[in-house]
Amino acid sequence: MYCKRIEVENFRNIEKAEIDFSDGVNILVGENAQGKTNLLEAIFFSSVGRSFRTPHSNELIRFGESYGDVLLTYRDSSRENKIHLKIMKDKQKLVEKNGLKMDKLSDIVGSFRSVLFCPEHLSLIKEGPHERRGYMDVAISRLYPMYIHSLQRYAYFLKQRNALIKNAIKDRATFDATVELWTEKLADEASTIASMRYKYVKRAEKHIVECFSEMTGDRERPTVIYDGSSGQIEEEYLDKEKTRKKYFELLMTSHEREILAGTTLFGIHKDDIDIRLNGNRARNYASQGQQRSLALAMKLAEGEICCEEYGDHPVFLFDDVLSELDEGRRDYLLNRIEGKQVIMTTCEIDSMEKISGAKKIEVKSGSYKEI
Repeated sequence: MYCKRIEVENFRNIEKAEIDFSDGVNILVGENAQGKTNLLEAIFFSSVGRSFRTPHSNELIRFGESYGDVLLTYRDSSRENKIHLKIMKDKQKLVEKNGLKMDKLSDIVGSFRSVLFCPEHLSLIKEGPHERRGYMDVAISRLYPMYIHSLQRYAYFLKQRNALIKNAIKDRATFDATVELWTEKLADEASTIASMRYKYVKRAEKHIVECFSEMTGDRERPTVIYDGSSGQIEEEYLDKEKTRKKYFELLMTSHEREILAGTTLFGIHKDDIDIRLNGNRARNYASQGQQRSLALAMKLAEGEICCEEYGDHPVFLFDDVLSELDEGRRDYLLNRIEGKQVIMTTCEIDSMEKISGAKKIEVKSGSYKEI
């Protein structure tokens, strides 16, 4: 799979731009705040239906304009395709694939596949569980769009149950009468999500171990385990009915604690990935270099699993990542992406001298010119 062309209008600081890409390495070169990351954001937006910088799509519209527009042309293993996204200030959205209207932005997920790697991802290991849950959710959604709908349902049921809990002190009768209903719905979705997360982490571990071993000369070995809040051992997550019962039991026997806390205490919104190096938690004991190697391995694993699932690699989007890596990790990354399409940003073209045959695009004030 590769991105052939993108046409952007009124997106961030981009008034209007049309850019053609090679199917190899493409380098966006320019000073900070010129529009390099904005273009990657438009490409990523076409892949997953949301930004990696803001949850509010209105913020993507160029200042002073009423709409933003992105048309992306890509090639998969069978044909050329187009994804068209238009966002408007009044919150209306136009979503089309090959001229056919979609109901919502999430309907395009899984069509054009990309893997984003930005400086924030280098903190994937040392930051809190929220970051690693986000890693799982984006990666799994790209493989199985139905996962998104399960996440959306879970979020809705969680919101309703939390509102019930917060109101329980004033209205205990309503809580007692309806909490079991919302708990059943929440446990049903939790079992589906937990099972898919477990399977994904199990697949990812193989690639993470391989990449990390290559980077470190096989001197150290990581382990990557899905850490669900239900407290089950890993393999039990394959049994959805057992997992549903476990979540239901935990939630139904924690009412008094939850009312005191004012929130739901168990569920997939509390889950994490337990990443260890030589038996020790990487978040607490790994060096910064080791943590960065693990984060890099996790992002590369995304691409490998995507290739296993669909038969071709996704498009890799690197936002000023090479400048954040030391020479050894930089060389390793460049070797791993050989033969794949990469669209990357940099402030210093000299740092890309090892990449031969790359297409270079100069970026100035939201304008793009091949150099």
